[in-house]
Amino acid sequence: MLGYRFSKFTPPPEGSKTDFEKLFKIFMQLVLITSGNVSEALQWLTEVDKQYKLTNENYGIGDFIEDLKKNGFISEDGQRGEFKLKAKGEQNLRQSALEEIFGKLKKAKGGEHKTHHNGRGDEPTTDRRDYEFGDTVEQISMTDSLKNAQVNHGVENFYMTEEDLEVIESEYKTQTSTVLMIDISHSMILYGEDRITPAKKVAMALTELITKKYPKDTLDILVFGDDAWQIEIKDLPYLQVGPFHTNTVAGLELAMDILRKRKNANKQVFMITDGKPTCIKQGIKYYKNSFGLDHKILAKTLNLAGQLRKIKIPVTTFMIATDPYLKSFVRDFTKANNGNAYYSSLQGLGNLVFEDFKKNKRKKL
Repeated sequence: MLGYRFSKFTPPPEGSKTDFEKLFKIFMQLVLITSGNVSEALQWLTEVDKQYKLTNENYGIGDFIEDLKKNGFISEDGQRGEFKLKAKGEQNLRQSALEEIFGKLKKAKGGEHKTHHNGRGDEPTTDRRDYEFGDTVEQISMTDSLKNAQVNHGVENFYMTEEDLEVIESEYKTQTSTVLMIDISHSMILYGEDRITPAKKVAMALTELITKKYPKDTLDILVFGDDAWQIEIKDLPYLQVGPFHTNTVAGLELAMDILRKRKNANKQVFMITDGKPTCIKQGIKYYKNSFGLDHKILAKTLNLAGQLRKIKIPVTTFMIATDPYLKSFVRDFTKANNGNAYYSSLQGLGNLVFEDFKKNKRKKL
């Protein structure tokens, strides 16, 4: 028996999708953009259908709505006739975000992820790599190594060299507590650019990744504008920008309080923002200044960054804007905290969050 013969995979044509599947993907994107407003999303879908003729005489938007209800994605209030997203629909949004943002990332080649720890990890993975000095016998994949020896040297005069050995890649079972901060100040929708939707999408993807692949990790999500408050995972699709300034201090203080209660040794903060801090709270009053970098606000923000550094909580800032004032703030903030900073387009935001999260999983912070 020679084994299996594999040919080049040809993906099925787009036409193989059902009418429901074609509309469903567009509908879920519209639900996210409309902050979970199902009725508004259906209105937009109807307009899109009118312009691009998505449906046909055999399957219309009305049929699609009935299928959404029948499959448990939405519900309809009998008295008001109002549509709402059900738990299954919220779950599908998170799964779709995970596949869209993280599903396209290619696995790195063995050895590219650096770690401060030598030797064997705790948790085996499905990845394989070449043997390196320091690997233990337990790490060697005997089946793959024997197969390599047979292919490289033949079966009759069997022998094995170091070049034939393959090792089962492993990761450390580092349990990490992460706080994700999302800026919901008014600037996140200024100048006609929707920055909040990609931020929500990244948050949903990261949530799905951690809950499914790293169930022992914790992820807390908070939003910050004039104030800061925690939100639940189920609240993410409905998140909206408000008429707020940017109180970065309030967000960092809340993040610090949350992480102090976590037992994990590894703790970190991810902050997605597009603006400089423009607000702090003094007693019951707010001190605000949107013009440039206010020294009073900046000093308090940098002081807090230093406090987080002392208790070994790094802050990774994902700045989705390129204003020179913002770069100046991020540079000073990162120096005070000894954290990381990225300047990202909206399209590249998910990749950066994913790579930074994976990198921190491989080291003790």
